[in-house]
Amino acid sequence: MKQKTAFHCTNCDYRPPKWVGCCPECSEWGSIAEVQMTGSKKGSGLATTADLKLLHEIPSETHKRFTCGIDEWDRVLGGGIVPGSFLILTGDPGIGKSTLLLQVASHLAQNHTVFYFSSEESLQQVKLRAERLQANTNNLYFSDKAELETIAATAQKEKPHILIIDSIQNCYFDKIQTIPGSVGQLREAGFFLMQLAKQHNIAIILTGHITKDGTIAGPKMLEHMVDGVFYLQGEDRWQTRILRSVKNRFGALDELGFFQMEEHGLEQVPNINQQLLSQATYSPGSCLISSIEGSRPLLVELQALTVPSKFGMPQRIVSGIDQKQVQLIAANLEKYLQIKFSSYDIFFKVSGCLKIKDNSADLGIALALLSSFFQKPLPEKSIALGEISLTGQIKPVNLIKTHINEAQKFGIERIFLAKNQAVDKIPKESRVFKHVYELLSLFED
Repeated sequence: MKQKTAFHCTNCDYRPPKWVGCCPECSEWGSIAEVQMTGSKKGSGLATTADLKLLHEIPSETHKRFTCGIDEWDRVLGGGIVPGSFLILTGDPGIGKSTLLLQVASHLAQNHTVFYFSSEESLQQVKLRAERLQANTNNLYFSDKAELETIAATAQKEKPHILIIDSIQNCYFDKIQTIPGSVGQLREAGFFLMQLAKQHNIAIILTGHITKDGTIAGPKMLEHMVDGVFYLQGEDRWQTRILRSVKNRFGALDELGFFQMEEHGLEQVPNINQQLLSQATYSPGSCLISSIEGSRPLLVELQALTVPSKFGMPQRIVSGIDQKQVQLIAANLEKYLQIKFSSYDIFFKVSGCLKIKDNSADLGIALALLSSFFQKPLPEKSIALGEISLTGQIKPVNLIKTHINEAQKFGIERIFLAKNQAVDKIPKESRVFKHVYELLSLFED
């Protein structure tokens, strides 16, 4: 019997009824490929039924997580790698993904069997990097094979605890006649590796490329298949790398881990707040806040610059925080304090390559804008914690005790917060505010 064939676009996965030179969906030339269909056999009767079980009938499995001893990595993953999990690590080219994974593999290999498949580098290149990192190679096995059938067969036979593939974009199936990294290859690879991880209880970690927009290259379904998505981001000024959890079925979201790029690889930065505070300037337009990211409070500097606009439409350039949040606070101050921010250019950023989503930054945004407008610095060793409503009321924030304990650990002497904030003890020189009207008292002579 002749095997059926179908056509699909390797760029957008559009499926035309016949071969065409240009994809009608994405207008890409030469992207239509022919694939063979593997249909189910006919005449086999009804499909087999699923074996249903009640919850108490399902046997419990309590597997201990694989911890590597790198505290920043283990915390971002929720306490270590869960056996049978399917994870992906992504980031800009050259950011240090392969370096970090090789260091993690080296630590894990002290107590577990780890297979490291490098589809981008030769074994000689991997060896050079391992020697530079002074990696422990006991129970750590390397291969440069990129064919997924070969990788899966090896894993099923040898049963490693952890399987690392660097990277998924260069792996391929022989049966799919498309180039590695295409939509068809990535879709099949994601589903295939997910089944391998779950059925054989092997923890699989992939590295993946990202697009110019900063998202994982390839189909979005790759993010839906995996158990965890982790981004490695960089800050050129400090040579700091930030490991961010954006999806984690076994841990907290938005958890952050900090690393420093050194001669022998990435060194973890366990006390990032000390480094962040060392960069604080306490100059006009600067304000410190505390923001909860994952399970840890970060002491972050907000920087604002307000100048009279020279054009008809004032500029709003904001980085590290939602631009609409800054515009909302500026409009609030203009409404209740009669300060014409609508005729000023506003430049705003969060120091340290961080992205803040917490509403507890509202009061800090307002004070940074006012400090820049009046050209008067806020008192040194002070932070702001408060949410501002549309009516100008300053509202309390959650987890205030966690914020204050972290601030006092680093010698913060003043905390600006809401008047009705429920808190047991605050530093003596702290100030409380009920409405944005009262913020002007900080800038009076």
